Amino acid sequence: MTAILAINAGSSSLKFALFGQGEPPRRLLSGQLERIGMPGGPIDHASCVEPVVQEMTKAGKPPSAIGHRIVHGGPRYVESSKVTPDLLGELRRISPFDPEHMPGEIALIEAFARRFPTIPQIACFDTAFHRELPRVGRILPIPRKYEASGVRRYGFHGLSYSCLVEKLRRQAGGLPRRLVLAHLGNGSSLAAVRDGRSVDTTMGFTPTAGLPMSRRSGDIDPGLVDFLARTEGMTPEQFNEMVNTKSGLLGISETSSDVRDLLAREKADIRAAEALAVFCYRVKQAIGAFAAILGGLDTLVF
Repeated sequence: MTAILAINAGSSSLKFALFGQGEPPRRLLSGQLERIGMPGGPIDHASCVEPVVQEMTKAGKPPSAIGHRIVHGGPRYVESSKVTPDLLGELRRISPFDPEHMPGEIALIEAFARRFPTIPQIACFDTAFHRELPRVGRILPIPRKYEASGVRRYGFHGLSYSCLVEKLRRQAGGLPRRLVLAHLGNGSSLAAVRDGRSVDTTMGFTPTAGLPMSRRSGDIDPGLVDFLARTEGMTPEQFNEMVNTKSGLLGISETSSDVRDLLAREKADIRAAEALAVFCYRVKQAIGAFAAILGGLDTLVF
């Protein structure tokens, strides 16, 4: 029986599921590994391969193909593609586009290739859904010369958005013409969709942009880079760590990045209440902006 192993690697976690034939495909098993690179967790992403293989062995379901969610396809890869040496070379080249995710995802592909050298692997890019963003939505307002190096808005969470669009197509009445899709989790973004195609999204060149998230800042004044360098001696590496791991809900609340924790504390802790208020305000702001871009709104999906 054909079985497809789906791999979704985060910066410090890995989710996996094995799917069998059928329409829709049948989930045969699933699992999650957390705290990668942290005390008590797997050493690195590559070391996650054997625990995944052990689960498949217990179930007696070897994979016939492996699909990877890859955060960034850069300017070159705009649709799912079979993993080749050329593709891996391009992913290594664009790793600086997203240093939080890309190295671990590349390491996983290479580790699975060593474990299953004859099984095809497919890279499925989170940026692909936004490949048809209009020029006005892609260009960053910085000197034009940087666009030649691939510096522009890309957008992310594309696999999630593609899934939502396909589910809406199958519903009675078909796909609404003007959609705002809200992917709200540890990483959060919104997409404006017209006739099934992305016309705008909150994330940009990296997944750090847009809405405030659990630990990511979202959009902030770029002047902070210079200000914190001058007043705090903060390096670019420290700034990147701050906006990706110490900001968002965690940064404002100073206690937790988990909405459940903040909801439990909001009546007694103004910091928790403000973190939730800022998040909701920015989501509401983005929904309104996207409704204006679409010329109205038919359906809002959370």
